[in-house]
Amino acid sequence: MLEKILVANRGEIAIRVLRAVREAGMRAVAVFTEIDRRSLHLAHADEAYPVDSYLNPESILAAARRAGAGALHPGYGFLSENADFAALCADSRVLFIGPTAEAIRSLGSKTAAREVAIGAGAPVVPGSDGAVGDMDEARRVASAIGYPVLIKAAAGGGGKGMRLVEEESELEAALRDASSEAERSFRSGEVYIEKALIHPRHIEIQIFGDNHGHLIHLGERECSIQRRHQKVIEECPSPLVALHPEMREAMGEAALRIARAAGYTNAGTAEFLVDADLNFYFLEMNTRLQVEHPVTELVTSTDLVQMQFEAAFGAELQLRQSDVSWRGAAIQCRLYAEDPANEFFPSPGRIDRLRLPSGPGIRLDCGVYEGWTVPMEYDPLLAKLCVWAQDRPRAIARMERALRETEILGIANNVAFFRQLLGDARFRSGELNTGFLDQFFYRPETELSESELDAAMAVLAAVEPLAEPVMPATRSKWSRR
Repeated sequence: MLEKILVANRGEIAIRVLRAVREAGMRAVAVFTEIDRRSLHLAHADEAYPVDSYLNPESILAAARRAGAGALHPGYGFLSENADFAALCADSRVLFIGPTAEAIRSLGSKTAAREVAIGAGAPVVPGSDGAVGDMDEARRVASAIGYPVLIKAAAGGGGKGMRLVEEESELEAALRDASSEAERSFRSGEVYIEKALIHPRHIEIQIFGDNHGHLIHLGERECSIQRRHQKVIEECPSPLVALHPEMREAMGEAALRIARAAGYTNAGTAEFLVDADLNFYFLEMNTRLQVEHPVTELVTSTDLVQMQFEAAFGAELQLRQSDVSWRGAAIQCRLYAEDPANEFFPSPGRIDRLRLPSGPGIRLDCGVYEGWTVPMEYDPLLAKLCVWAQDRPRAIARMERALRETEILGIANNVAFFRQLLGDARFRSGELNTGFLDQFFYRPETELSESELDAAMAVLAAVEPLAEPVMPATRSKWSRR
């Protein structure tokens, strides 16, 4: 057992991992940039060291050497899926708590992951065999698979370096823009092309492996509620899989086949798209801890970060697939400093008032405090609000209660938006897909039932006067402000 673990991240995920370090009986080491000198995650650490950037491997490892930390947890984002960084940690004799550099290289690139998945016999979305080299190749691939197509960054995620192309005349500009954004975001301009599935469901499988050849999955998460390809609400279990439980076993086994083919260890997530006929297709593997991991922990009664520690230290995985069970339902809302009434534009600034929920079934992974200034330099995630209940309807009711108890003043935020979204009849029935929010904002008035309007008006009436609603309180029109 090591004495110190450095957490190479910031915000709520740094706090979540620092807490786990302390619970494991080790000293928790944080790093911070000048912008984050008053960040909340420093209060949860035993020691803290300055770095010039969370993206600078040398600066991070210099802090680890200075602290005498023998291990490092990358959290998510930043360097968490950087194979070169994982290899550099190994060369520096700092234990990287995550998959090996080889596994990250095999699965961290979307094009490489597709090749592994195909070799493992897992279904994939039709697309290019690898990165497209030039415009002529892009035209050939797009024509062969048929429009619409998606151009996607080979090295990234989160919707960056991604463009939807509905016809050939749009291809050249989309290819150029996607490659340029991918280069800025991931230092790699490689992109590939795949068939665009219109409004599929986005369902992912949590996997975990130790260094002794044991691999399990912990079931699925529904991540279909997205904006600009970024997840907004996550659930476990998926409402769709709850109706078709055989899908969990089939998707779980496909995810494990891919992981075995890559020699995968530690925590990872296989993402799938599901069409209207319940066919599922492998999309990508996230070789790290996911933002939405708490809903899996709540439903499976596991602690994925502690499991990450144990696997990295060489312990054998205690769970076997037959030991994994799913109980109840969990929902997560990502609370952001952003303005839903203005295209969800980031809203950095000072938090003048912060009131957060508590009570039975509430889990709050929070990275901010009252009086803190949300910086413009980083992702504006404030907190992850999670609830657990015996079933999905009661989980929705609990989340609605928790959102009513939440008050964030001084900056624009998406709390009122979530209150409205959870009152939507289609959301409550589990009729989800990746185009849900477009339909939510732009549905014609004629498609709205009287009960939906009553629910929306009730939610808007409950919003505090200072929390401006996302949409106008009117029965005559339900549209973007």
